[in-house]
Amino acid sequence: MSTTTAETPKVEKPKMGAKGFFTEFLASIVVFLVALPLCLGIAIASGVPPAMGIVSGIIGGIAVGYFAGSPLQVSGPAAGLVVIVYDIVQTHGIIALGPILVLAGIIQMVAGKLKLGQWFRAVAPAVIYAMLTGIGVLIFASQFHVMVDDTPVSSGVANLFSIPQAIWKGLVVGEDTTHHLAARIGVMALAILVIWNALKPKLPSFLKAVPAPLLAVAAGFGAAAYFELPINYVEVPDSMSGLINLPTLEGAAFLLKPSVLGSAIAVAVIASAEALLCAVAVDKLHDGPRSDLDQELFAQGLGNTISGLIGGLPITGVIVRSTANVESGAKTKWSAIMHAGWLLLAVGALPFVLERIPVASLAAVLVYIGYKLINVKIIQTLWTRGKGEAVIYIVTVCAIVATNLLEGLMIGIALAFLKLAWSFSHLDVEQSERADDPGIVDLRLRGSGTFVGLPTLARALKKVPEGKEVHIHLEDVDYVDHACFELISDWRTQYELTEGEVVVELDTLHRRGTYRNEQKQEAADAANASKPASKVA
Repeated sequence: MSTTTAETPKVEKPKMGAKGFFTEFLASIVVFLVALPLCLGIAIASGVPPAMGIVSGIIGGIAVGYFAGSPLQVSGPAAGLVVIVYDIVQTHGIIALGPILVLAGIIQMVAGKLKLGQWFRAVAPAVIYAMLTGIGVLIFASQFHVMVDDTPVSSGVANLFSIPQAIWKGLVVGEDTTHHLAARIGVMALAILVIWNALKPKLPSFLKAVPAPLLAVAAGFGAAAYFELPINYVEVPDSMSGLINLPTLEGAAFLLKPSVLGSAIAVAVIASAEALLCAVAVDKLHDGPRSDLDQELFAQGLGNTISGLIGGLPITGVIVRSTANVESGAKTKWSAIMHAGWLLLAVGALPFVLERIPVASLAAVLVYIGYKLINVKIIQTLWTRGKGEAVIYIVTVCAIVATNLLEGLMIGIALAFLKLAWSFSHLDVEQSERADDPGIVDLRLRGSGTFVGLPTLARALKKVPEGKEVHIHLEDVDYVDHACFELISDWRTQYELTEGEVVVELDTLHRRGTYRNEQKQEAADAANASKPASKVA
């Protein structure tokens, strides 16, 4: 018996020919347009200056992007870490954030070198699909309000159920509000996204390279400027000054406190989980090179270490930016690297241009991305694989929307482990007599034949009438351990004293030929030992 070890995926080195430059260039602009408001908004929500969000986005693109093991993942500050950052700032002060990030980054880099990243591939596919859908629902629900220049609330459920209210605000022309003006920009941007993507297959090749989000934002920019609309626009820091904020010895002293050390470990674990689960999810969105999770974990740690040293926020892989990257046609790491350059250039040289981009048009892009992430059809696919997978998917999505991303994922992973435990402890035994030959009894085992299921199997074997030809079917058993086969072997010996016969069916096992069935084959051969060859099916 032999096993095959999967090879670690090769990490694509950052290289790009002239042919792909234009595609990567346009994709980087789209990612930049999506990343800019998110970097600013996450910083504000974390209770720190907006410039820290820009710093994190730049580091996530350049440092993490260059060394990344996930080719198309885009990293930066993420909403999943807002709560823990806010708590650190409120408890210890912003001065402690830098040293905590440095320590968290070192922990991640060590974990990457120890090859711990691959363990995240063990997460059930249903949980990964649920993460994508859950994030899609949260983004769709919150940005729908932003698209009409309204403020979303912290609860995903509340945002979802108040969408009709946002629609009403966008339709009604009020004397003292401008929601309807923002809504027109947002609807126009949405229409461009839908129409352009619908027409894209029929367009000439040079037009196919133009990303729909870029057109939507450009149209919003032009319309808002032409009509001089009094709506919300992107807010950008005034200058580059104050972007770099080196940690001090006073801040480093905080690391001697046990509570701060716990915060660093928490940041490392949460940022790693979100980044690597995001990388696995992004792999499902494209057919390019797969992610090297160990290298990605190291790159994330490097990014957090640098971010802590120069005054940024925690960095992790971000599904919204990554999805925009894939949707825009990116094929290499260069789009993520270049988007960081646009962030740097925008803040340093073009703040007056960015300040004329309507927030509503950017929100429309996120609404569309959120909608694309919601995959309801996957429920049917999961249902065919097993009802338990579909249940895990639905419950995880609901948990993410009702609580938050981290808690929802933990609930989904816990359910997956419970399902696994149930599968390995559950065994059904069905007994039936053949209609054409009542002298033959079939015992069909389904589930997992482990020591936990021994009482169930023993009761079933005890009910078999004496003097029959008994066929034990193992085709539908996922796993059978030695204790289970020993019970079958001992029972066979006793049963044959009643002039009965026992046959362990092997035909299907030969056809399936999986590793588990090799185990069942060996044990079945042992159970059939000393039987005449004609009695082994």
